[in-house]
Amino acid sequence: MTNIKIAPSILAADVARLDDEIRDVLDAGADYIHVDVMDGQFVPNISFGVPVVESIRRAFPDAFLDVHLMIVRPVHFVEAFCKAGASHITVHLEADTPQNISEALNMARSYGVRTGLSVKPATPAVALEPWLDGLDMVLVMTVEPGFGAQPFMVDQLQKVSSIRARLDQINPGCDIEVDGGIKPDTAPVAIGAGANVLVAGSAVFGRKEYADIIRILRGR
Repeated sequence: MTNIKIAPSILAADVARLDDEIRDVLDAGADYIHVDVMDGQFVPNISFGVPVVESIRRAFPDAFLDVHLMIVRPVHFVEAFCKAGASHITVHLEADTPQNISEALNMARSYGVRTGLSVKPATPAVALEPWLDGLDMVLVMTVEPGFGAQPFMVDQLQKVSSIRARLDQINPGCDIEVDGGIKPDTAPVAIGAGANVLVAGSAVFGRKEYADIIRILRGR
């Protein structure tokens, strides 16, 4: 069985208790901490920024910080997030020109940070082709980015399968992450389509027993 990684999104955490929330999900078996960065332009919401990533890194020096940049022109901000302590940075294909997207990814790599590229639901899988062979992760949005607690978009499963098939040909070590609407009933179908990293917000932070829900999402 593929090693399934669970990445709780702190967008759904109690920010007043963020230190405790992160410690609790890590102790419960979470693999990554997913940090959604929103600028109010690329998506209609504003969330966390560089200082939050810096604070999390100071408090949790060994945590894998999965930083998802839902911002316009990410090339201008990648360096700051790398220096802040991101373990992995994902940028959106739709957020800039192809040249600048490549520059943003290369900048992250220059800091030894893993790289990912994300697509919104309306963006076809083929749009990722120029970058697929050099990525560490592809992030498929299974909701419209910008807000948590949206329903899972089943029609994105075919995109996940298509990307997995192509990656198996040219970059088999690349992960596929899905973000949006991941719950106990949607996690198995996402995994079945080829995803191996699951972002879960309210499904995790909305429960009392973090270890139980993480184990269920992982398929155990």
